[in-house]
Amino acid sequence: MKFPTVRHCWTAFLLLLASGLSAKEVPPPPDPPRLVNDFVGLLSRTESQALENKLVAYDDSTSTQIAIVIERSLEGDDIFDYSFRLAEAWGIGRKGKDNGILIYIAFEDRQIWIQTGSGAEGFLPDVMAKRIIDNIIVPAFRQQAYFQGLDRATDAIMQLGSGEFEPEGLGKKKISAARVIFFIVLLIVLFILLSRMGGGGGGGYYRGGRYDRGGGWIWWG
Repeated sequence: MKFPTVRHCWTAFLLLLASGLSAKEVPPPPDPPRLVNDFVGLLSRTESQALENKLVAYDDSTSTQIAIVIERSLEGDDIFDYSFRLAEAWGIGRKGKDNGILIYIAFEDRQIWIQTGSGAEGFLPDVMAKRIIDNIIVPAFRQQAYFQGLDRATDAIMQLGSGEFEPEGLGKKKISAARVIFFIVLLIVLFILLSRMGGGGGGGYYRGGRYDRGGGWIWWG
């Protein structure tokens, strides 16, 4: 399974160099294979098995694999880089389809990332992955409702895959044609004004945030 795009591979390479090659070691894949791997004990055995059954059934019916990995800490590693390497090493997703999705949680670090294979990016782009974290997982985790957060998050991903997911705050909003025209005219006017005021002096525009392309990491608690 190939998770990378050229951009992601280059980013992962730079992050690895920046960490001084002191990357956290990826554990061996579970044997026998499991889609839900809780190394912290965040979920009860019943909850873990319920999620496992759900994700296995989804994999069987769609060939899209959703995996959940919960670890204690990243040990100073970068969450994008580490979850990327873990997804690759474990072979999440069907071979040749690149359609794996990894929900990775570093519990003590309070960090979450959704790593999406290229074959699943059509229905789960980075912006939607981040919204699922922000609007579903984190609010539940703040209430210590860990199973509920992961259950609802996987529901949302499955519904996105079938084109049925459009809850408040995550779905597409309808915008009237008049409003679109208004914003276009406004942007043109602003562009003209700024070009007259700006003169020379150039320089680039830097967007803050480490994961601008983001599957979204976040702190909770």
